[in-house]
Amino acid sequence: MRRTFFLTLLVLAFAVPSVLAQDPTKVDSKHYKVELENSKVRILRVHYGPNEKSVMHRHPDSIAIFQNDGKVKFTYPGGKTEERQMKAGQTLFTPAVRHLPENVTDNDMEVILVELKTAKRKPVAKPASTSAPTNGNKQ
Repeated sequence: MRRTFFLTLLVLAFAVPSVLAQDPTKVDSKHYKVELENSKVRILRVHYGPNEKSVMHRHPDSIAIFQNDGKVKFTYPGGKTEERQMKAGQTLFTPAVRHLPENVTDNDMEVILVELKTAKRKPVAKPASTSAPTNGNKQ
């Protein structure tokens, strides 16, 4: 019994953080829709109704373009919260983040979110080994 309890705690310790850092289109498809995706960016249309709340999720570095005025409350891992006022047309860069957003107004809120993808660097190929003349003369 005791072993089962500790095993359950161990599983939860590893499972909970990964659940908290999920892709918003997978854990909250009601509010997040992919408009376009390629190797450089993923563009999301984010729509919250009045006083709607999301779940904890993650975003890479992004550019947010607010479509209307609003006020959002963000809850971060650890419980810290922050409220922000947004204006229609406002654009801002947001570094990679895990958060739980909540529309704290009686109006709809819509945002276009451009998530930036980091380039996966290809390993640099080492030049083929060439034999250099030992006498210093070019051949």
